[in-house]
Amino acid sequence: MAAGVLAACGFQPLALWPLTLIAVAWLLELVVRARTGRQVFLLGWCFGLGHFSLGNNWIATAFTYQANMPAWLGMIAVVLLALYLALFPAVAVLAAWLVARPDRREGSRGFAAFAIAFAATWIVTEWIRAWLFTGFAWNPLGIALLGGFESRGLGILAPWIGTYGLSGVLVLLSGVPGIMARLPSGKVLAPTAVAVLAGGLGFAMHAPPPAPQPGPVRYTLVQPDIRQEFIDDPRYFERNFQRLALLSLPRAPGDRRAVFWPESGLGDFLRDGYPSYLYRIYTYAGDPEIARRRLGRVVGPYGLLMTGAVDLVMEGEEEKAARNSVTAIDGNGAILAGYSKAHLVPFGEYLPMRSLLGPIGLSRLVAGQLDFLPGPGPRTVDFGAYGKAGIQICYEIVFSGEVVDPANRPDYIFNPSNDGWFGAWGPPQHLAQARLRAIEEGLPVLRSTTTGISAVIDADGIVRAFVPRHQAGRLDGLIPQAHEPTLFARLGNVLPLALAALLMAVALCVVALGRRRV
Repeated sequence: MAAGVLAACGFQPLALWPLTLIAVAWLLELVVRARTGRQVFLLGWCFGLGHFSLGNNWIATAFTYQANMPAWLGMIAVVLLALYLALFPAVAVLAAWLVARPDRREGSRGFAAFAIAFAATWIVTEWIRAWLFTGFAWNPLGIALLGGFESRGLGILAPWIGTYGLSGVLVLLSGVPGIMARLPSGKVLAPTAVAVLAGGLGFAMHAPPPAPQPGPVRYTLVQPDIRQEFIDDPRYFERNFQRLALLSLPRAPGDRRAVFWPESGLGDFLRDGYPSYLYRIYTYAGDPEIARRRLGRVVGPYGLLMTGAVDLVMEGEEEKAARNSVTAIDGNGAILAGYSKAHLVPFGEYLPMRSLLGPIGLSRLVAGQLDFLPGPGPRTVDFGAYGKAGIQICYEIVFSGEVVDPANRPDYIFNPSNDGWFGAWGPPQHLAQARLRAIEEGLPVLRSTTTGISAVIDADGIVRAFVPRHQAGRLDGLIPQAHEPTLFARLGNVLPLALAALLMAVALCVVALGRRRV
C-alpha cells in the first residue's frame, strides 16, 4: 500500500516521477518474493488501494460543493472507488505472475520474464479500466513520464504506442534495476543501470521543446475565475456573465477571432422552446434571443463564441432531462452549431440505478434534479475561417483514442471544463491528460476553465500559454498548427494492445527458454 501511495506521487501536482519508478520496482520485488497466487493478488490490490486513494483524493473536494449529501461522504467515496479500481493492478500482477512464475533461484531470466509480462498485463488492464462500466481512465500510470509544461518527456512515444503503451514502458523501466541486480555482476551493473536510467530520463524529461508553429486562426481564451459556490446560484448569473464579457471584448474594431468560454460559466438558456418561467429565472431579460444577441455584441461582428451551456430535453411542457453542451454563436447572435457531451460522469451528471440509490439518500453532485443525457460522441464542426473544431467537454478529454472523429479530423480540440470542484490536485492532473491527447492525436488543445488551469497546448503537448488557478485572465494569440495525423490518430488503441501482445510473446519466449535450459 505504501508503494502504491509512492507511485501516485509521480502524478501532478507533485510530479515526482522518480518515485513512481521506484514504487513499481518495489512492487515487482514484493511479488517475486510471494509464494502463492493469493499473496500476489493481495499485493497488487493493496498497491492499487494506496495508489488510487492518493491519486484521486480530489474527488472528496467535490462533495463540499453540494448540499444533498454530507461532505464527509467524499473521503469514503474516494476509498470505495479505490477498492474497485485496485482490482485492475491486482489482476495485472496476478496474470503476469501466473505466466512467468518468477522464482528467486531463476535469477535475472525469471525476473525479466515477469517484468515484461507485467508490462503487458498492465497495458491491457489499464485499457479495460478505461471502458468497463463506462470507464474511469483518470491518471494512467505512464502520465508520470510526461514532464513539465515545457517538455514532453517520454510522452514523445505516445504517437506510436498511445497512453497505455507509455504505462507499459514505465513498468519495463522499473524492472531494469531488478534484472541487473540478479546478473552475476549485479553489484556493479545494478547501480550503473540506475545511474544511466536516471540520467537518460532526467534529460528526456527536461529536453527543450520544439519551436511553436502558429496557425492562421486567432483566438481569445477566457478564464473568469468563477468559484464553484457561485456557478449554480441564479443570484450570481448576471455577475458571472459580466466577468466573462469584460474579459472577452475585442482589442480592436474588426477583430476576427474565435472566443472560448468554459463549461458551466454561462447561466443563460440560449435555445428557444422552453417554458417561459425558465427564461424568467435563468435568462437575461427573460428572452433567449436577447441573451444570444448580447453574446454576439460581446465578441463583435467578426467574432465566433464557443461557450459551455445547458440544453434541456423537453416532454411537452415538462423538463425530462438535460444535456451538457457547447453552443457556438456568431457576432449576430445566431446559433451556428452545438455539441452535447457524450462521456458523462457517473454520480456527477447522472445517478446510476436511481430507483435503488435515490431512496437511500444518494444524489448526483451537479446541482438540480434532472439527469444529463449523453450526446452521440466526438464530432468536428467546420467554422470556415475559424477552423474545424473538435469539441470535448471536461472529463471526455481523458479517454485515449476517443476524442476525435476519425472520419473528419479537426484542426484543433476545444476542451471547456469546470475544474472548480476538484481542489488542488484535480486541475493539474486534468491538464496533463489533455496534453497527452494533444501528443497522441497531433492536434492542439485549447482548455477554457472556470477557475483554472486554462491553457493553450500545441500539437506536441507543450503548454504555450496558461492562466494559473484562481486567477481571472484571458489569452490571445494564434491557434497552433496541427500535425499530420499520427500513427495513433490512424490506428488508435490497436497500437498499445499490439505492444502488449508483443511483450507477452517475449515473456513467454523467455519463460520457455529458461525451462528448456533447466
